[in-house]
Amino acid sequence: MIPKLHYISQGNSPKEHLENIQKACSSGAELVQLKIAGISEKKYLKLALEAREITSHFQTRLILSNHFKIAKEVKADGVHLEDIDFCATTALEHLYTWQIVGATANTLQDCNSLISKKVDYITLSPFKDKETKENSTKDLGINGFSLIVEALKTETPIIGAGGITTDDVADILETGVSGIAVSDAISQNFDSIKKFNELLNASSTQEQRHTF
Repeated sequence: MIPKLHYISQGNSPKEHLENIQKACSSGAELVQLKIAGISEKKYLKLALEAREITSHFQTRLILSNHFKIAKEVKADGVHLEDIDFCATTALEHLYTWQIVGATANTLQDCNSLISKKVDYITLSPFKDKETKENSTKDLGINGFSLIVEALKTETPIIGAGGITTDDVADILETGVSGIAVSDAISQNFDSIKKFNELLNASSTQEQRHTF
């Protein structure tokens, strides 16, 4: 089972990433993705070990971005391949059988390629991107999500990502997407995790309902 809400870590420093992961876990996040660029593999390993300690305490799943060898070493719950050039087959062969592999896609062609490589979930992105970058991939929006999900007819969970706020959730779920990955909206307000979980009807909200 792939959780319906993924928090993608943010921060201006490794320390801030860890602080935000801690906040996300204590606010009820079921899955956290450690995503930090521009640091050495040695520093990423140290950071991943610290993140693993935090997430284990909260029984939250930890996914690492791209570093599948480190994911195996720290026994993270899996890896997320940000770039279509990363070979999902290689990552799957390298990891333990219980570890999951997700990957980002922007087109129907990307999705089909990833499904053929037997990834565990696909993140379809960007839904909308506030920063218009040079050569950036086209925003898919509700229409793009609908068309791709309809054409795929797959059992593989599709997770929407890219500038998603609580206001977008109901419309996104209508497209057939099974969950969402959020960075900005959660980093700005960790209390929003509860709202996201309610809108997604995520399992953690059901668990809370039965707690006496």
